[in-house]
Formats: sequence, C-alpha cells, structure tokens
Amino acid sequence: MRMFAAVIPPDDVLDHLDEFLDARREADDFRWVPREQMHITLAFLAEVPERRLDDLEERLERAASRRTSFAAKITGGGAFPNVGRARALWAGLQLDDPARVELGRLATGVRAAAGKAGIAIDGARFKPHLTVARLRHPQESTSWVRLLDAYVGPPFTVDSVELVASYLGEGPRNRPRYEATASFPLRSPA
Repeated sequence: MRMFAAVIPPDDVLDHLDEFLDARREADDFRWVPREQMHITLAFLAEVPERRLDDLEERLERAASRRTSFAAKITGGGAFPNVGRARALWAGLQLDDPARVELGRLATGVRAAAGKAGIAIDGARFKPHLTVARLRHPQESTSWVRLLDAYVGPPFTVDSVELVASYLGEGPRNRPRYEATASFPLRSPA
C-alpha cells in the first residue's frame, strides 16, 4: 500500500489556512488541496507490503519517541520547482532554531526507520512545507508566492507523527483518499 509519514497540524490551524485560501480558489489553472489533505510530509514511502507494516510502525514509534515536541507556525510560501515554472504552491513553516533542528532530525529519523524496515523512500531532500495547490501547467507564480508570503497562521505544537495510507483515485474528483493508520507521539519538553 502507498503510505507517507507526516505531521498533521491541528484542525484550528488548518481551518485558519483554509479560510485564507478560500477566496483565492477561483483560479482556473490550479487544483487546490482540500483542507483535510493538508500535511507536512516527512517521508514518502514506496509500496509498503502488509508483512512489513508492524515492523515499520514499531520503528516509527521509536523514531518519534526520540524527538521532543516543538512550536511551529504556518507562514510564507513558495513554489516547486521554482517560482518561474511552478507546478505546485506551498505554505512554509516558521520555526525557531531548536525547532528547525528537531524537525530535521525527526524527518531523518523517520526516513531511517523506514529504511531499516526495508521500505524505500520516494522523493528528494526534506523541505518542510504544506502543498496548497498544484498547477495544471507550469507557470510563473510570483504573485501567488507574494500572497502566500503575507500569510501568518496561529502557533501550534508539533507533538506527533502520523502514518498515512494513500488510496489513489478513491477521493472526491478522483483525487487520492488519505487515511491516518497510526499516530506516534513525540516526547514532551523536559
């Protein structure tokens, strides 16, 4: 099954971002990510065989328990692969230096846990973000990135990692359907 490990911000934080984006969703060339699918991907996992799921979950639980919860805000934005030929728009994270280090170590630990469970990782280097829209065709998106740069969301605590199954084509409008299958708490600050 297709899966990913992610941080899912609390409902009130996602509601705030969703309200900010709502008035902008009329853009024809964009496929906006539904609020219930917004997340910060730590690792895209290749196909996860059922026989490896228990081992993966045990390793993710250990990886999460080694990291400490931290404060974050959704703020700013950008475009992949770049603003001149954007294929996706994203909102960023505001983190202080210790939180940035902790999030990086969390992503590294999650990826290592998957590798030790025999699960390949899809994707490149970790860059913390929430994808908010995908573009049908690459386009120049400076004005959209400036708009996202004006956004500052409420603070929240990153205190768990979610393992999420992705079922392609089973969601509304033939989009993927996501289902959180397990949650792994981070430790509380000392």
